[in-house]
Amino acid sequence: MPQTDPARHPDDAQSRPLTVLIGADTFTPHVNGAARFAERLAAGLVARGHDVHVMAPSAGHRNHGTFVEEIEGEQMTVHRLPSWRWPPHDWLTFVLPWMAKRYARRVLDDVKPDVVHIQSHIVIGRGLAREARKRGIPIVATNHVMAENILDFTTLPPFLDKVFVKLAWADAERTLKMARAVTTPTRKAADFLESTIDLHGVIPVSCGIDKSNYTPDFTPPDGNRIVFVGRLTTEKHIDVMLRAVAKLDPALDVHVDIVGSGDQRRNLDQLVGQLGLGERVTFHGHTSDEELRSLLSRASVFAIASIAELQSIATLEAMASGLPIVAANAVALPHLVHDGENGYLFEPGNVDEMAEKLTAVLTASPEERLRMQRASLDGVTVHDIHRTLSTFEALYRGEPLPE
Repeated sequence: MPQTDPARHPDDAQSRPLTVLIGADTFTPHVNGAARFAERLAAGLVARGHDVHVMAPSAGHRNHGTFVEEIEGEQMTVHRLPSWRWPPHDWLTFVLPWMAKRYARRVLDDVKPDVVHIQSHIVIGRGLAREARKRGIPIVATNHVMAENILDFTTLPPFLDKVFVKLAWADAERTLKMARAVTTPTRKAADFLESTIDLHGVIPVSCGIDKSNYTPDFTPPDGNRIVFVGRLTTEKHIDVMLRAVAKLDPALDVHVDIVGSGDQRRNLDQLVGQLGLGERVTFHGHTSDEELRSLLSRASVFAIASIAELQSIATLEAMASGLPIVAANAVALPHLVHDGENGYLFEPGNVDEMAEKLTAVLTASPEERLRMQRASLDGVTVHDIHRTLSTFEALYRGEPLPE
């Protein structure tokens, strides 16, 4: 078992390293906020000396097994379960639900973890929680999912949507109540969960970010560049951002960088053409971390019109890059964007207001822009990944949480 490095974990150098089993329905090579969080959490725990195992879907139903993988620069054991592509989605793979508990039993018998940390209440998390409870293994659960966000991929007729959402939340309640502690990325997300199901005491724990990995640029930008990072799906409302850009003064000569892939790419391509933005919008698809950080560093503003963010790691990355933010006033984004301080909020779906807020940032004086940049950097400080790791270690051990 790895030895704890006191220099990397000075507050708990004498504690026994834990064997932690993380159950993740989405994990690399998937690209989304929940997967990124699970990867950073696992790597951070390994760096602190813990023995970390991850249960996750395989890249295809033939590529399953137990492997030592390097995640975020750290080596850990990943148990890849046989999984199948979900046709309505552009990349999602899933484990057969009726097999989840069987796989969980196998991995639990092999790993014998001190604690299980599930990242969702769907398939892997659901089966793992039920089998861990039978063995008396403590469970910590983190919720990254809003059942309503899955509707685009269920292929159900619209009249069954309400039935699906009701059943999904009922199952979530049964699974999450098995946990010693339930966390979500923000207080707003915790309030949402408590108001949706019969669950109390949900703990907000930021997904966390290491801002030392990002490079703010305080020099006046050469041009006006708007950047968005995220999946190209309907709930991200990227069409709202594009329509807002089309309303900007042509003299601003704005260019838009869109980083990410998704099922809406073709529709967005068509919209770009309809709006006459073909020369001003670049779709980068998936990028390396280095490319992403470069795009963030040279941008003028980060824009996000999404109405379904339980935190938004992409927004945290933009803040760590010293960017002003223009964001929809929805779900957890107001937790990160303080109107008039590190950027501006706009009414969700309001194209004219988003265009107005983008104009305010792009025409700000150098002094005003610098003030917003510093406010973003100040705001991201409380989301330090080391604080997040210390909080989860305390939850794993059943100890009081750090302040």
